[in-house]
Amino acid sequence: MSPSLFNSLSAIGTISLKCNIKDGIMGDDLLPEDESDLEEYKSKTQVKKELLELVDLANAIVDLGPSAIKKLPLDEQVMDAVTAAKDMHRKKPSFRRQLQFIGKLFRSRDTAPIYQALDNLKGQQAQEKAKFHKLEQLRDGLVESGDENLTTLINDHPTLDRQRLRQWIRQAKKEKELNKPPKAYREIFQYLKQELNN
Repeated sequence: MSPSLFNSLSAIGTISLKCNIKDGIMGDDLLPEDESDLEEYKSKTQVKKELLELVDLANAIVDLGPSAIKKLPLDEQVMDAVTAAKDMHRKKPSFRRQLQFIGKLFRSRDTAPIYQALDNLKGQQAQEKAKFHKLEQLRDGLVESGDENLTTLINDHPTLDRQRLRQWIRQAKKEKELNKPPKAYREIFQYLKQELNN
């Protein structure tokens, strides 16, 4: 075969190979048949993205209160790491490194139940927040409108103590007029919270 013919055939082969790769014809051939080996083919960008997501998960957990954290399905090693992070200063590099360590622990664990538990907690917190605002509006309505709203409230909840509420309402109005600490104002809220949430 002459050198010129060989060079021509090589050029054609190179163009064909590039076209095949570009069109995706050879893409699947480059991947391993065993799905367990796919991890080796993940890009560094993808791995970094997944780790950042797990670090965000760790941060969200560390931000929770102790009682909320206990409701999450965390094993002993992760729980110890989270406890250690909560004792660290948030602005120091050691805190960030601890979050990264927790994120690495999550890589070898099934995080789906943890995400689900967090969603459940958020739902409960949203419900509690809505109840809180409703009680605030109810309390404010009693203090501002007096007997009219009190009568409606007692009709809806006959077990409430009308006399006690009326006394607190008068005290709350007086405290507001004299610019005193809202003691009765808080008493009304706590009473409604206790009685209406039972």
